[in-house]
Amino acid sequence: ESEECLAFRDISPKSPVHVLVIPKRHFGSLEEVPDASVVGAMSMLAKAVARAEGIAGQGYRCVINTGSDGGQPVGHIHMHVLGGRAHSWPPG
Repeated sequence: ESEECLAFRDISPKSPVHVLVIPKRHFGSLEEVPDASVVGAMSMLAKAVARAEGIAGQGYRCVINTGSDGGQPVGHIHMHVLGGRAHSWPPG
């Protein structure tokens, strides 16, 4: 947890490490975020999560899905922190 954000494990993990980072203030999606400070705060907590989970050295993926076509199932912006295995590109 930081002043602006919370982090918690995803209930349906797609990687050995799968943590969600959300802002404490409500924004329905990235489209509603007013400035870079929100995503910046989420990114800094994601970096701290990766270090705490021991995946920073080998690498990890951070993803923000936006809208229904972007794969966002929940109406609150959130960042996925995925690690603990290799991730291919493009994602599936």
